[in-house]
Amino acid sequence: MRTRMLVKDVMSSPVITVDEKETVDKIAQFMETHQLGCIIVTDKDGRPLGIITEKDLVTRVLAKNKLPGKIIAKDVMTSPLITINPDETLSNTARQMSRLNVRRLGVVYKNDLVGIISSKDVLAITPELLETIQEQVRIESGNMEEELESSPMAGYCDRCGQWSSWLREVEGEFLCEDCRTENEDEY
Repeated sequence: MRTRMLVKDVMSSPVITVDEKETVDKIAQFMETHQLGCIIVTDKDGRPLGIITEKDLVTRVLAKNKLPGKIIAKDVMTSPLITINPDETLSNTARQMSRLNVRRLGVVYKNDLVGIISSKDVLAITPELLETIQEQVRIESGNMEEELESSPMAGYCDRCGQWSSWLREVEGEFLCEDCRTENEDEY
């Protein structure tokens, strides 16, 4: 079992691309139709040249009042496309994105574009990774058993049979708050 998350585990694939000579108006329509925040620009042989993001369209076309039907992808793309290997760890990928101040990387394997990874992809799995790390620390520190004993659990009370989200173990039985109170009153 692998203990590290890799780019290939969360990247989007296959990658949607456009030719470097496609007009910007058609690219924008394509991005809107397919709900894409970016698109990879390739040459006639399918090699990745760059990327067009929503920001590129705003800053290089709209803000300069250029006609999208008259401009081609090659003129507005960010180039070169920054790439990463699919076997790279997500932690290194996140560091690279931060260091280069980019939100998307092309994923290249043996000179072929096989995917794209975004900061959103990395963030999507972060909560699960944090929970896994916390659990690992509890196990390694030996506190897992103590925590299970002291933290409330959800389930049916062994005494009254009612559902409770605050069951605690008392003398081998899992009791709800009411039954625990009754139990204390008996003693």
